[in-house]
Amino acid sequence: MRKKTTRPGGVNKWRITLCLLSSVLCLLTAACSKPIVTQESFVFGTRVEILIADAPESEARAAAAAVLRDFDELHRNYHAWQPSALTAVNDAIAAGKSLEVSEEMAGFIADVQNLAQQSRYRFDPGIGHLIALWGFQSDEFTPQLPDPAAIAEWRARPASIMQMHLAGRTVSSANPKVALDFGGYLKGVALDRAAARLKTAGIRNAIINIGGNVMALGDKYGKPWKIGIQHPRRPGTLATLELRDGEAIGTSGDYQRYFELDGKRYSHLLDPQRGEPAQHTQALTLLIPPGTDAGVRSDVLSKPVFIAGAKGWREAARELGLEQVLRIDADGAIEVTAALHKRLNFVDKTLNIKTVD
Repeated sequence: MRKKTTRPGGVNKWRITLCLLSSVLCLLTAACSKPIVTQESFVFGTRVEILIADAPESEARAAAAAVLRDFDELHRNYHAWQPSALTAVNDAIAAGKSLEVSEEMAGFIADVQNLAQQSRYRFDPGIGHLIALWGFQSDEFTPQLPDPAAIAEWRARPASIMQMHLAGRTVSSANPKVALDFGGYLKGVALDRAAARLKTAGIRNAIINIGGNVMALGDKYGKPWKIGIQHPRRPGTLATLELRDGEAIGTSGDYQRYFELDGKRYSHLLDPQRGEPAQHTQALTLLIPPGTDAGVRSDVLSKPVFIAGAKGWREAARELGLEQVLRIDADGAIEVTAALHKRLNFVDKTLNIKTVD
């Protein structure tokens, strides 16, 4: 599963972030000779795919097509910089006006406000203006730093989702710099909806991948769905993991959306308080147990734990109820919680891996 990044000179490079191994394993195990129905698309700025096992092909394709239509609708309705219901909210706030939104949008805003509060606002979807300052509200990234004065102004008066007021379905804010960006939330919503849609259609065994956020349903003809976690700096797979029914996994990495300038990497993972990309972590992966919001949690919660850094990530994970976490710091050192370590199969057995409680 690959995400598009732009490096200096406008060169586009495709990097594997969290790779499904089912196609590889099909070359190695006889069980994979059984049919797997696959549907792919490009939504949310990334590759998405749905793999369905042990279902009639016509039913599987119809269910997968319905899921992809749902993805397209979410992407169009909540796009952060192309005209959408989301930009309508941002335009109203910038103009000092209130706006009545759909019931769905109001539910999303209430949800992200709650999640932001839980994360101590390390996850904050009200920082769309900051994301735009860094050039990440674009399909192509220019290797250029934002105006230092604009960043200094942000630090002095940061905008936050906490400054957005929701009364029923009416949205307003006294801070015109508040701007919604659901980039760290919408893929999780899509995962949960896809799982519900497939189950309603009678699909019990599938895996859904949205650019590295993955959820498993059932199994693959009696064997677990297996994924590989990509090393953030080396080609190939760092570790493999067998996903259980209903589990979701999400990764935040500085190699997913970034640019490089003068030998320094600037990723889309912005610290809302500092107003700049977090520099202390290469990648952070979470494994989320089954639940109706497992997809949302896998998408959202990797961000605040990533941003918390070396001194704060473990406490942040505990506060958020996360027991299965893998972190790779800026120097490539690997830390993993004991609960996740026992589930992972590291490809390179010589790696120095620190297990933490």
